[in-house]
Amino acid sequence: MYQSQTVIGQTGATKDLPLSQCVWPEDGLHYIPDWVYASQEVYDLEMQRIFQGDTWNYVALEAEIPNSGDYKRSFVGPVPVVVSRAEDGTIHVFENRCAHRAAEFCRESHGNTNEFVCPYHQWSYTLKGDLQGIPFKRGVNKEGGMPKDFRNADHGLRKLHVTTLNGVIFASYSDKVEPIEEYLSPEILEDFKVVFPGKPLKVLGYYRNELPCNWKMYHENLKDPYHATLLHSFLVVFGLLVAGNKSTMLSDSVHGRHGYMGSAKTEDKYAKVSEDTKKEMRSFHEGLRLRDERFLEYIKEFDSPWSVTMQTIWPNLMVQREMNTLGVRQIVPNGPHSMIMQWTMFGYEDDTEEMTRHRLRQGNLMGPSGFLGLEDNEAMKFVQEGVRRSTTDLNVLKLDSGKVGTSTTLISEASIRAMYQYYRSVMGF
Repeated sequence: MYQSQTVIGQTGATKDLPLSQCVWPEDGLHYIPDWVYASQEVYDLEMQRIFQGDTWNYVALEAEIPNSGDYKRSFVGPVPVVVSRAEDGTIHVFENRCAHRAAEFCRESHGNTNEFVCPYHQWSYTLKGDLQGIPFKRGVNKEGGMPKDFRNADHGLRKLHVTTLNGVIFASYSDKVEPIEEYLSPEILEDFKVVFPGKPLKVLGYYRNELPCNWKMYHENLKDPYHATLLHSFLVVFGLLVAGNKSTMLSDSVHGRHGYMGSAKTEDKYAKVSEDTKKEMRSFHEGLRLRDERFLEYIKEFDSPWSVTMQTIWPNLMVQREMNTLGVRQIVPNGPHSMIMQWTMFGYEDDTEEMTRHRLRQGNLMGPSGFLGLEDNEAMKFVQEGVRRSTTDLNVLKLDSGKVGTSTTLISEASIRAMYQYYRSVMGF
């Protein structure tokens, strides 16, 4: 885990500022202050107002807990939770903290059980998070034990509100958050249902990695089509996301907190890029070819104009559709300077064996050392190092200046501006 550090800026103040000193720049749309990524007090308030506020947090896919007694360890923000399916088929989410002495009682990532038992003092809980048993509750030989007025019903696990949408499970600490379909907004819901039409999913595998950067940078990265055309040689050379292709960077029209980057691949296996465009892209290498060109095959399976969409669903979910590889990514904040990314790759139960192999082959694009994931991880690490160590203290967001939200050009930061406009309203900056 990365510890917050005191870093001196131009004004002589530290970047790990107390909330009382956190004042947004006057030009609020076009500058982000470094303390957003470096202050422990800002991070603590984010956990309270965002992850434990009026939001739906992704926690699991229903395909991961298909049977009664199935469970999965997950997180809401940095808080460990358990997602379980009870005997009656209902889904429950509760904190992974024993009500007795706070031990994380669930230690396996997945499993099947008929109860949860804390390893420390063996307090046991039902699949719904209710306390069901305490060893020596009445003591021994009429000595010790719990007081007579102790009621198991008063000492269950802390439970969260749960909702599902087409096989995806969300949890919330809030009883005021809107229904999930309304929460997503019409634009995001439409693209969400392309990937999750309601038919059964099949989990194909997992990745997990730590990134030494602030959790918000991952949202920024997927709302930043500008870098995608410059950093990722693979995207550019093989025509998956190229300046000039039919593309969009969409933000939801309600709050601007969610979004997706969409692009349409041409039928050519390799990109056709004009000479003027090539001059702007150092990442374009004319001679690159794949030894196995099956990797570039795009089998159209969705009613969508896009061959690629990368959704960002506030605050912790990314939905990935890159040609025929499908996945979700879950952000787990780990302090101001660190985050955990949990990847789940999937297909559909009715996929042929050939399609499953195709999805697995294309899955090499993703993950912490994938053809694309590795470059993003390094770039965000470099940004966090610059934030922590430099004497300057502002980040510039002037591409497509003045526009907030959806943009039809990839050379834009309008979607990042929309996210931070919403962020400021929630945080009170």
